[in-house]
Amino acid sequence: MSTAESSVKSGAGPLATAENGLLAAVLGLTVALPIAEILLRALLHRGIEGVSEIVQHLTLALGMLGAALAARDGRLLTLATAGLLRGRAGQAARFATGVVAGSVTALMALAARDFTAVERDAGTVLVHGLPTWVAQIPLPLGFGLIAARLVLGSADGTTGRVAAAALAAALCGIVRAEAVSPDLLLWPAIAAIVVVTLLGAPVFACLGGTALFLLLADGIPAASVAVNHYGLVANPTLPAIPMFTLAGYLLAESRAPQRLLELFDALFGRLRGGAAVATVLACTFFTCFTGASGVAILSLGGLVLPLLTRSGFREDRALGLITAAGLPGVILMPALPLLLYAIVAGTSIEDMFTGALLPAALMAAIVLAWGVRMQGSRSEAAQPFRWPRVRAALVAARWELALPLVPVLALGTALATPVEAAAFTAAFALFVVTVAHRDLHPFRDLPRVIASCGLMVGGILLVLGVALSLTNYMVDAEVPARIVDWVRANVSSRWAFLLALNAALLLAGCVMDIFTAIVILVPLVAPLGAVFGIHPVHLGVVFLANLEIGYLTPPVGMNLFFASYRFGRPIGTVFRGVAPVLPWLLAALLAITFVPWLSTAALQR
Repeated sequence: MSTAESSVKSGAGPLATAENGLLAAVLGLTVALPIAEILLRALLHRGIEGVSEIVQHLTLALGMLGAALAARDGRLLTLATAGLLRGRAGQAARFATGVVAGSVTALMALAARDFTAVERDAGTVLVHGLPTWVAQIPLPLGFGLIAARLVLGSADGTTGRVAAAALAAALCGIVRAEAVSPDLLLWPAIAAIVVVTLLGAPVFACLGGTALFLLLADGIPAASVAVNHYGLVANPTLPAIPMFTLAGYLLAESRAPQRLLELFDALFGRLRGGAAVATVLACTFFTCFTGASGVAILSLGGLVLPLLTRSGFREDRALGLITAAGLPGVILMPALPLLLYAIVAGTSIEDMFTGALLPAALMAAIVLAWGVRMQGSRSEAAQPFRWPRVRAALVAARWELALPLVPVLALGTALATPVEAAAFTAAFALFVVTVAHRDLHPFRDLPRVIASCGLMVGGILLVLGVALSLTNYMVDAEVPARIVDWVRANVSSRWAFLLALNAALLLAGCVMDIFTAIVILVPLVAPLGAVFGIHPVHLGVVFLANLEIGYLTPPVGMNLFFASYRFGRPIGTVFRGVAPVLPWLLAALLAITFVPWLSTAALQR
């Protein structure tokens, strides 16, 4: 899949600048309010009335605006098959995907308008006299803006754009007026959606459009899609996601990668495999804060590849280590996938953070052992161990090393909620990069970095919100219950189930983005885990570890694409470098799967 892990390609011009500034302001306010709540509670023993509801709806606005900007820059999540066609076939595919995805999104915008109209008629108040429907306006506006950009992006010339807009409007009119019975329209519509998704239409349009037509065929109002999207994005815990992600983006855009790599190289560089140790520790650190191992490849790849090759690594083995080095960070606090899993599965965030510590350490040790073995002997090119160099590196990286302690102390001492801990972490990262080190200029750099973070978050939340409608439909249709009955009848033991689950999730990780997989698959997998008495934290760690290993496997393993893009090497070359470490990672996965103690020992009170 294409994903927002890559560096942002911001639109140009005054409108784009204004949109980026507005997105940065919304995200900044989302972080600032919980910080103010913490300070007021500590100093005056009082807080801000309704701050939780305000932050939740700011997250809704952030998600919709970020998704609209992602549509502007062509950065909505799509399948890896996008862009395979060239020439006239590619132009035709682009036109078809824009029209179909745009019309589906326009239908979701109209459904969101119906939803807000009901709320307006109900006259409910959110907080401080603000009508609830006003806070929900970003839903129809956001979907409408995304639809317009998808349709207008389907062609280059005015004639083509007008034709696309007219065709999309006609399709919306047919569906809204029920000119064709929803029952008759269902399967042709779903078939068309699947085809354009394979051709490059955004994934959210496939998920949301499928849910929309299934609901209409069952006589359920289309507004249900907007209700589900609103219910997920306005979740009380969800604002922690953009805040932790912002902290990672700030670090990645600063000189923190150089400082941390210098520290780890100073500590371990002269040892056997020291360059591998420095690479794994640095990439794991960045992955746990950005939530995406691809960011570690893009941010650190250019720094660690020369270090590894100078230390005796063959280039293909060095590429393999860099591509896999960040994987342990995906299940290490406060990684984005870990947060999302906890929210979707209804599991305690604190328990997920705690339970994943040992599995993450095991995966890191496995990758480290492989890296040390590949380097083979102590590097003659490495500098000798010198305490003055270590001390200088420790002093330079002291703020980055302190960052992981911020959420740990905030949550461990019960001084802050998960959202407040995330806000404090983002604020601390902001202090580090703008004041402590002055790597980023408050006016020249921060708006760009914050907008880049907002685009990634918006694209993800868009997929999560519409995917919930499809998930809820499957629940209402008793799909999970039927799967549970089938598994009970055909799978005899917990261990057989776990083995089959590993195979299924590894396959899903090959072809599905981890965030989409969480929303679609967790509601199906969680009931099965309960049937076999599997601890929910153990199940969550197994789920995430499988999907992240899938990022290393063809045909569409995302880390392979990121490494190929970053280093200018063919994907086949990258995979040949990664292939030798895959059996080691699968061994770690089997240990995580069949030794539940690794995930549950730290939870014992």
